[in-house]
Amino acid sequence: MTSKHKLNFIDLELKKIKENNIYRKLNYSTAKGSHITINGKRLLNLCSNDYLGIPITKMQPSQLQSSSRLVSGNDDSYKKLEKVLAKHKSQQNSLVYPTGYMANLGVISAIASKGDLIISDELNHASIIESCKLSDAKITVYKHNDMDDLQTKLKQKGVKKFIITEGIFSMDGDISKLKQITEMAEKKNAITIVDDAHGDFVIGKDGKGTPNHLNVAKKIDLYISSLSKGLGSFGGYVSSQNNVIDLCINKSKSFIYTSALPSFLINHSLERFESNREKQKKKLENNIKQLSNGLKEIGFEINSSTHIIPIIIGKEKSAMDIGKFLKSYGVYAQPIRYPTVPKNQARLRISVTAWLSKTEITEALLIFEKAYRKFY
Repeated sequence: MTSKHKLNFIDLELKKIKENNIYRKLNYSTAKGSHITINGKRLLNLCSNDYLGIPITKMQPSQLQSSSRLVSGNDDSYKKLEKVLAKHKSQQNSLVYPTGYMANLGVISAIASKGDLIISDELNHASIIESCKLSDAKITVYKHNDMDDLQTKLKQKGVKKFIITEGIFSMDGDISKLKQITEMAEKKNAITIVDDAHGDFVIGKDGKGTPNHLNVAKKIDLYISSLSKGLGSFGGYVSSQNNVIDLCINKSKSFIYTSALPSFLINHSLERFESNREKQKKKLENNIKQLSNGLKEIGFEINSSTHIIPIIIGKEKSAMDIGKFLKSYGVYAQPIRYPTVPKNQARLRISVTAWLSKTEITEALLIFEKAYRKFY
């Protein structure tokens, strides 16, 4: 069964919404002062939540949207951004949310429901865990990247089955086994959802993300991602079929019941997207190689091949002590502890960026070497 047919149940949901006269659709608009322009018509805006109406200062790049997108906050800039994001993911459509966390909360809880089965990687982000709970579906967790365990869990019953995983895992920096996951999903007619917040714009051809990097992009049913990681802007988004986006507009609470992102942030994302990302991507790749190889030469055990490099310390206090030592020498490597990671798996989570110069990485490695000699 094709990806398109697997999601036909969404059309039935949309039909019910329309029959009950509660179907919504977006109107693109531009808000300024006391007025809003929709489809070329200038109207007095009595739907804004900008109660005090404080005048815009020169410090502000544009007026902030002050209502939900379904009321009066759906600036025209959203249309362009969502179009390029859909093309970026080779999907029919996209929908921007205020944050990646809200995208996960809203999307998964909108498309999964009671009687369904969600199979989730044990190291998935907190927003995925919470969204699964909100869905009322049966939730089963498979051991991290353990395909044998996933195979076993897929045998459980569910009206619809969903497999949810991150692309690049945020605390370990390892890559999901999407090739095996998509193969299993096809055999069981399961719907694949990938949160690619940390892989999007960073890996894959033209930064198309983890599934593209692993040559399985066409087998992913639904993408959830962030605009605030690789793109360096703000917000989150989902890309999928038109009916998925339509259902999210009508059922996704974290989309419906919140104020829209201001248009200058949407335009900022567009500018970042249209910039020379490939040049920065190559610089990042070089920085990853230099820092990762340097840490290994010092003696640290490094298992990540991505821009997220965890140095596993173990005890929470030890991680704090090493972090404090590094900070005293001018290196900020934040210790990550329970409950973000399991107890006694505290770590320094290093995020490599293209901002770093070769000289800065070399100097940082000298400090890491001092820390290694002191604490190991």
